[in-house]
Amino acid sequence: MSSPSDPSNQTFIGLLSGTSADGADCAIVDFSLPRPRLEAFQMVPYPSGLRSRILDLASSRYGSDDPIDLLGALDAELGDFFGRTVFRILSDSGIPPRRIRAIGSHGQTVRHRPDHRSPFTIQIGDPNRIAAHSGILTVADFRRMDMAFGGGGAPLIPSFWNDCLAPNSPLSDPAAVILNLGGIANLTLLPPLVPEVIGFDTGPANTLLDGWISDQTSHPYDQDAFYSSQGQVIPEILADLACDNYFTRPPPKSTGPEYFSRDWLRSRLIRHARAAAPDIARTLVALTATTVAQAVQAHAPDARRLLVSGGGAKHPLLMDEIRQYLPGWTVTTTMAIGFDPDALEAMAFAWLARERLSFKPGSLPSVTGARKTAILGGIYMPTPLH
Repeated sequence: MSSPSDPSNQTFIGLLSGTSADGADCAIVDFSLPRPRLEAFQMVPYPSGLRSRILDLASSRYGSDDPIDLLGALDAELGDFFGRTVFRILSDSGIPPRRIRAIGSHGQTVRHRPDHRSPFTIQIGDPNRIAAHSGILTVADFRRMDMAFGGGGAPLIPSFWNDCLAPNSPLSDPAAVILNLGGIANLTLLPPLVPEVIGFDTGPANTLLDGWISDQTSHPYDQDAFYSSQGQVIPEILADLACDNYFTRPPPKSTGPEYFSRDWLRSRLIRHARAAAPDIARTLVALTATTVAQAVQAHAPDARRLLVSGGGAKHPLLMDEIRQYLPGWTVTTTMAIGFDPDALEAMAFAWLARERLSFKPGSLPSVTGARKTAILGGIYMPTPLH
């Protein structure tokens, strides 16, 4: 049994699944030292049927299922899956549950609508079930309090970086910009590079490419750039994709695959019906690279170092393309400063759980656009406190 009331216990678990819905990232993090220490990390893939149902729900493809029934059932099933994932990483690492103060669970986003007339976001993966399975206090629902104060609920990673890479810390690099390449790409810029922390989604990273690859092949993503490297950039298609108004909107802003969707892509390919599928894949890589580079140059013209995390950091063609669009820059992964690029987001949600139990804000108004900072997350107890 964990000890949530013991503030000396600084070991937390971070748990999430990204917009690609390929599985659960789980990180065990020790925050007792001057810098976070990753003790264990696993990515546990979803079974193919579960992944398909998540993507169907997120894409409004319900078939004969009632969407509310599907949402409720997946919420429960994912809660069980996340609970088993925690049990698995603890068993494999030999770390007893009593060492864990709390779990920070982001869950699985199935809808993110920051620009809706009534902005909302939905993450599933019932935290009651995670707490029940693990016996560990669970913190979840990290985005909606920020939205309640008028923010976009995202991105939250800049808050983590602001704490870890504060000026004068041993990891601080005033010339570095941090880029996360998940389904969506987001940037973090920290003082003294900018007057106050800036963080925002630049646009699609892997979401459009993954969708295109899965539609054209039997693979869920473009592993090692195998498919996109067979094509050529089509300048006319790139121009049609890059002219979307989102790319020139000033921050704060956030987006998701609800906006940069298959329908978004199809509507812009209508007049390019004869384009070869690998050429479109290659052009989607260029879209991510060019929109990232434009955002970096617009908001951090004096920076010369880009630190990359997320699944896109493993895409060799995308990384090379970003380097081409940022001549004179050093583009590496966050491993250069000791942060595993695969585990980074899960580490951030472990940190958000720690902040919640310390009654500290987890969001930054300069990033999300909220009226004020907010303490993020609801607490789910496996048993009553005595």
